[in-house]
Amino acid sequence: MMETPTMTPEPQRLRALERANEVRLARAELKRRIAEGYVSAAEVILACPWEASSWTVGDLLMSQRRWGINRCRKFLASNLVSEMKPVGALTERQRRMLAAQLEACDADRRRRSGQPEPSDSRAPLESAATGAPVLVGA
Repeated sequence: MMETPTMTPEPQRLRALERANEVRLARAELKRRIAEGYVSAAEVILACPWEASSWTVGDLLMSQRRWGINRCRKFLASNLVSEMKPVGALTERQRRMLAAQLEACDADRRRRSGQPEPSDSRAPLESAATGAPVLVGA
């Protein structure tokens, strides 16, 4: 009888688990930075760093302070974007539109609460395509 060699899927499975863990940790760090105000959701949408490319737009928006499921759904419905759409799958037009709307929401909230405009001392995001730093509005 002739036996066929069998390949064990262990190395591939372990690599997949390592990659998934790497993405989870990076996404958790990005989520903390968004919640603390160091990075805005608009910056993430425009720059689309590697850790956010498979993240859904709804999850990204809800990582901001005071953004729950209802506010997220209303915002995305008014912009005709599905909350389940990955950030990396957004078109350039959708990215610019969502970022502009988010910046307008942030400016309105700051104006009403009397908070000053954010300084440019925040750490810039890196572009997923080029790896170069991306500044919003630049």
